[in-house]
Amino acid sequence: GPALLDALCLTPGPPPGVAADPAALPALLPALREYRRATEAGTLLAIEFTGLSEYLALLRAAARALAPFGSSVMFYLAAAVSDFYIPASEMPEHKIQSSEGPLQITMKMVPKMLSPLVKEWAPEAFVISFKLETDPLILIDKSRQALEKYRHQVVVANILESRRTSVIIVTKDSQTPLSLSDEEIAQGMEIEEKIVSYLQGQHTAFIEKKA
Repeated sequence: GPALLDALCLTPGPPPGVAADPAALPALLPALREYRRATEAGTLLAIEFTGLSEYLALLRAAARALAPFGSSVMFYLAAAVSDFYIPASEMPEHKIQSSEGPLQITMKMVPKMLSPLVKEWAPEAFVISFKLETDPLILIDKSRQALEKYRHQVVVANILESRRTSVIIVTKDSQTPLSLSDEEIAQGMEIEEKIVSYLQGQHTAFIEKKA
């Protein structure tokens, strides 16, 4: 992605080459070490998907495969899934012609996957969803509503304009703000580091409670 490309620079030839920007090394090296460690140990499985149907099918397959591991499993559902979509069966086969006049599109609601994930596919797992809003006044209420409706463990709540530097971890009985300081931002730290570190502790407590 763009962040990785920003960490690289071109070197003059011949032949021309690519090198890491020295300023990006403090953030890049730890990530690369962890990636190499995981791939060499066989503990990282990267599965690509391009559409909604693929995502839902892969999530169901993964959940069912991991269900036997009970509370040791964490689902970190950070994919930004749209609320509406056009089913493949209703997609036009050919290019839409502008000569046919104004276009009207009817979209369907995206099937909610949290309910079957929590109730059927992996009922003992530790499940984390994300809630993104533009209005701070409704963020916590919306997060609580999701927890009440789907009965999972955590919502990572964030506001669109500040999502890269601050979030609120919401559970049924707590809300914990996490944010990056100016110094951490200058050092290239990402908010995900704080999120994952905090959720590791939450997951450990969840496992111990289930034991």
